[in-house]
Amino acid sequence: MRELSYAEALRECLRQVMREDPDVFMIGEDIGVYGGAFGVSAGLIDEFGPDRIIDTPISEAGIAGACIGAALTGMRPVGEIQFMDFVTLSMEQLVLQAAKIRFMFGGKARVPFVLRMPAGSGTGAAAQHSESLEAWFVHVPGLKVVMPSTPHDAKGLLRAAIYDDNPVIFVEHKLLYKTRGHVPEDAYTVPLGESKTVREGKDLTVVATSIMVSRALEAADLLAEEGIELEIIDPRTLVPLDMEPIVASVKKTGRALVVHEAVKTGGFGGEVASRIVESEAFDYLEAPVRRLAGLDMPIPYNRTLEYHAVPQVENIVAEARRLVGGVY
Repeated sequence: MRELSYAEALRECLRQVMREDPDVFMIGEDIGVYGGAFGVSAGLIDEFGPDRIIDTPISEAGIAGACIGAALTGMRPVGEIQFMDFVTLSMEQLVLQAAKIRFMFGGKARVPFVLRMPAGSGTGAAAQHSESLEAWFVHVPGLKVVMPSTPHDAKGLLRAAIYDDNPVIFVEHKLLYKTRGHVPEDAYTVPLGESKTVREGKDLTVVATSIMVSRALEAADLLAEEGIELEIIDPRTLVPLDMEPIVASVKKTGRALVVHEAVKTGGFGGEVASRIVESEAFDYLEAPVRRLAGLDMPIPYNRTLEYHAVPQVENIVAEARRLVGGVY
């Protein structure tokens, strides 16, 4: 089976879409000759030139604003924020403008653009280059939020995001860029708003996002040796959120654990837990719905402290044992 890295899968999608649609272009810091901070756009400027692979000054507000303006006039821009932390500098453009324009104009104006950004810890990049801020955008009606966990989904979801008529926040975990997986060569779409059951089990439902999907799978292998079978669901898109597979799974297992890297307070896990409790799955619960998330603190530079600031495989294993064992 053909394998690509996560970064290569994203690049292949961008190349395919830009070849077929002249309205698609990229804009961001160091995405041209340098190829992007994590190499996703490497080589694209050689094929498409500086008019479609546009290097910008260091201005996240400018990148977001250019995307919005171009989208309103019929283009489909793909913006890149070098680190998710710096999307904070474009919040006015995204929250007050992009998210609301289509609604305020009764659907007559469309804002079809994608804003890609690497997030997460694990690279020793410290507090200002390691954040996971997806919950901020989940809270804003009008924005869609995507978090692929595999190369296959990264390619398919990016294509779906580019051709969506709404602004899409596309979150890529930095540690995933070098991971490899099966990726078809032909163009394909993974629809937004479809959760995926990545492993079936009977004892505990684990809802995991981004890098936590692979960690949950590793934890599941370890727990299977003890006779504990995890069912793992990857939402893939946080907005729109497909709850149907999650609810069905919790009805089957009677237990739920939500795992994400972002800090626990105000994190997306709280939304998932609430929706489980508000659903018909509530009557099937045999234990409280639990969240496993990052500590409520900035990401430390020290590698040991950084490691312990966010959930790891051993933390998922420990939480699963407690839930299945009735220790709350």
